[in-house]
Amino acid sequence: MKQFTILVTLLLAVLGGHAQPQVIPQPETVTTDAKHRQLSTDALQGIVAPASTDMMRNAQFLSDYTGLAVDNGLGKKAVAVRLLIDPKLPSDEGYRITTDQTGIAIAGKTPAGVFHGIQVLRQLWPETSSMPYGTIASQPLYGYRGMHLDVCRHFFGKEVVKRYLDMMALHGMNTLHWHLTDDQGWRIEIKKWPRLTQIGSIRSRTVIGRNMGIYDETPVAGYFTQQDIREIVRYAQDRYITIIPEIDMPGHMVAALTAYPELGCTGGPYEVWPIWGVSDDILCGGNPKVYDFLKDVFDEVMALFPSKIINVGGDEAPKVRWKDCQRCQQKIRDEHLEATADHTAEDRLQGYIVRYMERYFAEHGRTLMGWDELMDCDVAKTSLIMNWRDWKGVVDPVTLGFNVVRTPNSTLYFDHYQIPKDDWSNTLLFGGYSSLKKVYCYEPAPSNLSEEERARVVGVQGNLWTEYIAYPELIEYQVLPRMAALAEVQWVKPELKDYDDFLQRLPRLISIYEAEGWKYCLPEEMRNKD
Repeated sequence: MKQFTILVTLLLAVLGGHAQPQVIPQPETVTTDAKHRQLSTDALQGIVAPASTDMMRNAQFLSDYTGLAVDNGLGKKAVAVRLLIDPKLPSDEGYRITTDQTGIAIAGKTPAGVFHGIQVLRQLWPETSSMPYGTIASQPLYGYRGMHLDVCRHFFGKEVVKRYLDMMALHGMNTLHWHLTDDQGWRIEIKKWPRLTQIGSIRSRTVIGRNMGIYDETPVAGYFTQQDIREIVRYAQDRYITIIPEIDMPGHMVAALTAYPELGCTGGPYEVWPIWGVSDDILCGGNPKVYDFLKDVFDEVMALFPSKIINVGGDEAPKVRWKDCQRCQQKIRDEHLEATADHTAEDRLQGYIVRYMERYFAEHGRTLMGWDELMDCDVAKTSLIMNWRDWKGVVDPVTLGFNVVRTPNSTLYFDHYQIPKDDWSNTLLFGGYSSLKKVYCYEPAPSNLSEEERARVVGVQGNLWTEYIAYPELIEYQVLPRMAALAEVQWVKPELKDYDDFLQRLPRLISIYEAEGWKYCLPEEMRNKD
């Protein structure tokens, strides 16, 4: 792909008659100096910050980006970049950046807000030696601003995850949904159940193409030790990103069943799944050992991840085995899980398992999260729903009283192609088409919802599943620059969004991708341009 490079020489560009900073996400307010005065960046003597751990770390990030030294010995009259906490700002994660004769002030209500302001200044940092006087400020539209990463279908080590977190930080995102277990590989060390990684993390072969029945016979293996996970969690926290772990259950458990066949209905034998799709083999809902297994696994998960939210998946769990399993049928009778007009008795058994974990999490101060199939499981309205199904006939969870994170398959699955079909390369991907513009124009809380229902949309997330993504470079290519478009959905009020304006601001961000060595897909609108 031909690289697209642009040198940005001014802080502000005149677009359609309005001064607009060349940053993404677009700031909410911009004020400029009527006299068009400029601050010489050569006059900046260093970076000054409060002596707290968080703020000094923020200052070091800024130093790494700009080359300015952190120097708290600078006096009040020094021209400097000053990091400030301002409790009067309206949002915990909002920022305000002011440039004048005294230097540059980056203020936030919290250190997280200051960090987001630093990421904006990183984009504003000029190629020339001056910056215009003025103020820009913004606050995010959504409190949950997420990206998802699947490390199960193909394994990616901790340095790749850290790089992904760096990309998220640049785009003002604050939540990584980390998909750690699936049929095709178990990727998290659980000390009480060691065979999960000794056996379940190794896939001996992988299907070629779209489940063609031909295999490459090349093992795919790897997992994160608990020490690895602590390191990654700390790395994320330093960037004000919360990691939500996902241990999908009762479905998507073939890797676990391969390690411990007694947890399934048939007893196996099982194989870490070498194909894509949905397996009929799931955890046995009538086996008491399964409930002990789940508690043991999530005990260790909760000890590793400080997130108040724990994701249990809950999607794509066929009940074929349960219908023929004596233990499952006995459990259904014991718990009086009778079929209803809308749900089978087996559906209600899944609900029983999910509610069991819901109560267990509550005892530990955590909240359960899962995919929108959980609407069929009678979970409490305190559970957070990942709304991925947006096709006709699927009930919108907000209309049922659930708080929701939007991540629609049709738009925010970044394993889909992002350029027109006739331009698709030979790279085999999952399928589907979600252009940069389609992502940008997505509206998580449409006007046909009531005000109360719109308030239940608490966040927006992009998903990256990796069935057909085997290389770190392809991870980057698939999410960039769609991550930039998603960032505007997460931060900017719909009435302030403008796609053409976004495209005018995007080149500056792309120049940072290039400086960092990140691969990206050049948008269709920018192709064939010098």
